[in-house]
Amino acid sequence: MTLPKSLLQLLAATLFFTSCKLMLKEEPKQEAGSADFPEYIKQSNIYEVNVRQYTPQGTFKAFEAHLPRLKEMGVDILWFMPITPISELDRKGKLGSYYAVKDYTAVNPEFGTLEDWKSLVNKAHELGFKVITDWVANHTGADNRWIKSNPDFFVKKKDGTLAFAFDWSDTRDLNYENPVLHDSMISAMKFWLTETKIDGFRCDVASEVPRSFWQHCIAELKKTKPDIFMLAEADVAWIHDAGFNASYGWDGFAKMKKVAKGEAGAKLLDTSLMKLEETFPPGAIKMYFTSNHDENSWNKADYATMPGAVHAPFAVLSQTWKNSLPLIYSGQEEPFPDSISFFYKDTITFGKYERAAFYKTLLALRKSNPALALDAAYKKIESANDDAVYAYWREKGGRKVLVVLNLSATPHTVTLKTKLEGQPENVFLGKPESLKDGQQFVLEAWGYKVYSY
Repeated sequence: MTLPKSLLQLLAATLFFTSCKLMLKEEPKQEAGSADFPEYIKQSNIYEVNVRQYTPQGTFKAFEAHLPRLKEMGVDILWFMPITPISELDRKGKLGSYYAVKDYTAVNPEFGTLEDWKSLVNKAHELGFKVITDWVANHTGADNRWIKSNPDFFVKKKDGTLAFAFDWSDTRDLNYENPVLHDSMISAMKFWLTETKIDGFRCDVASEVPRSFWQHCIAELKKTKPDIFMLAEADVAWIHDAGFNASYGWDGFAKMKKVAKGEAGAKLLDTSLMKLEETFPPGAIKMYFTSNHDENSWNKADYATMPGAVHAPFAVLSQTWKNSLPLIYSGQEEPFPDSISFFYKDTITFGKYERAAFYKTLLALRKSNPALALDAAYKKIESANDDAVYAYWREKGGRKVLVVLNLSATPHTVTLKTKLEGQPENVFLGKPESLKDGQQFVLEAWGYKVYSY
């Protein structure tokens, strides 16, 4: 039997709309802040290792002695600054910049041998750490071996000499219009995954490298290591679409510094979250911090940008904020109150570990309470003084965390405009505390309170 054309069109349309309804009905609802990331980073943290400056010896072997201490503190992911050899041509300072790479598949002899590195990675894995290394895909050092073997990998100036950006005279820019470079770079990255069993990469100036490369690269790396962790030194939305799991919270950090200096009130921080929600993909993970190697060496973080007691509430913020995968930099647990030189030997002095217990409390809370997971909900709380006090809820699966921060140099006693009840644990006192509506929170200058339900 042949049906009229009009009836066939009606049936086709009916089937189409029915299938659409079924697809909408069956599609699972995305959790708040959910995103594509390795399961092991969900309630995790990152610790940046500056091998050269970490011990008097400045070697992989010497750093191994700190692994048990860092494990006890609660560190999960170890990010090692570049471990590749440093170019000698146009070198800056006596030892040069880690980010002027001479050979992508070799180890800096200053730190030890490839076997030493493998041993360190193995011991870290045995203790439960994940290990990532810094990767410099944007440029090489001035005498990288590719300059002779593959000169077409590099950007040339009009006079035929190799180009470099900014004042990075010890580097040479790579030419990503050359598809052979793509394959060579990916092959070098796979070397470290297969030969040394690392878990991923922190990618230097990632937004200066074309999106098309990262899309291809990360897809290829996942064939070698499906649960690879990729962190981008970038604060742009497209980085997440290119396949990175997390990006830098530069905007949030810049606003933290303004608040810490008294140049703006605590409400300024909301504009950073607003930018995140409006311009980044849903669930975009941000690495928040109070210091890192760049900010410490060049901008005096955190010993001068957030000095003394000022550091604590911002560290709590970085560990508990929305979509945060927090970072601790080498020496912050001491603390080491000085800049760490970039081109010279400048050993961190360890021994007192005065902030270690503080960080241990925060890192333990991240692991024990799913309300601080990357996909947990976030809700800002208004207070009687929002210019100074910054408070919020984190919540997931019936568990909650309440954070109350005084981001000012003046003591405050405030009430929060939210329902309070029960006896949550006052995390830094280590014991339950009764909370009720109309509760007054007494906060010293730069004070903080964290409650776990």
